[in-house]
Amino acid sequence: MYNTSQNYIRQFLKKEYKRNDFYLRELDYSFILRFENFLRAVRPRYYQKSLQNNAVMKHIQRLRKMVTLAFHLEWIDGDPFVKFKPHLIQKERGFLSAEELESIENLEIEGQRLKRVRDLFIFSYYTGISYGDLMLLTPQNLMIGIDRKFWIITKREKNGNQVKLPLLTKAISLIENYKNEESCIINNRLLPRISNQKVNSYLKEIAGMCKIQKKITFHLARHTFATTVASTNGVPIETVSKILGHRKLSTTQIYAKVIERKVSDDMEILQQKLNNLGTISSGQSKEKID
Repeated sequence: MYNTSQNYIRQFLKKEYKRNDFYLRELDYSFILRFENFLRAVRPRYYQKSLQNNAVMKHIQRLRKMVTLAFHLEWIDGDPFVKFKPHLIQKERGFLSAEELESIENLEIEGQRLKRVRDLFIFSYYTGISYGDLMLLTPQNLMIGIDRKFWIITKREKNGNQVKLPLLTKAISLIENYKNEESCIINNRLLPRISNQKVNSYLKEIAGMCKIQKKITFHLARHTFATTVASTNGVPIETVSKILGHRKLSTTQIYAKVIERKVSDDMEILQQKLNNLGTISSGQSKEKID
């Protein structure tokens, strides 16, 4: 992630300042604004659109961390970011419903090309493991946990946080299906390795075959684990956060929004409790009257 931001800074310096280097003491508020404008015009490779607002803000935040460190080390006299206010746009996190998950799992697929991608997607929405972390899993990450059952123990590539995840039955069965596959053995991987570009392309085909209208990317599986698989079935938000390897609970709360069915079910339980209390109160009143 930081390498990408660094490359954008290099491109920016060459385009805007015709230079390869820039002294820290030269950084000012104008530099930041010009860098922001540059990022908003960038068109990444393999991506048809310009960088979205939140992606722009992420790159600027990474630069800000480095500049703030320089300020704290007293390498510069002032913080050029003092006047800069990042503007992140809160987005609704998409996810698949239980019915859509079922249609993907039950889809009849003949060729290995789509079947492997479908299996990786299923594994992700039963574990919450991201694409990047999934591609790095080795047989050494599969261990016996404190309950004498299979766990995945790894670290998130994104933030280095440790993840300890007891596996559900369907995730275990997928590992079993691929444990003797030649490519997995040669690459020392728990599951087949497929490029992110191909994965997302093939997922579009699978969505079309299942008549799912939503835009499906691999990361949608992680959202789906947090909502449809975990939170909707009563897994506490703190547990979901641990499984996803988040540093802050607030990050998990964005993923694990409570969907309407869960709200309906919870309100139905509340209504039943109120009804029972009403029956008890009515009976007690009757006893007093008698």
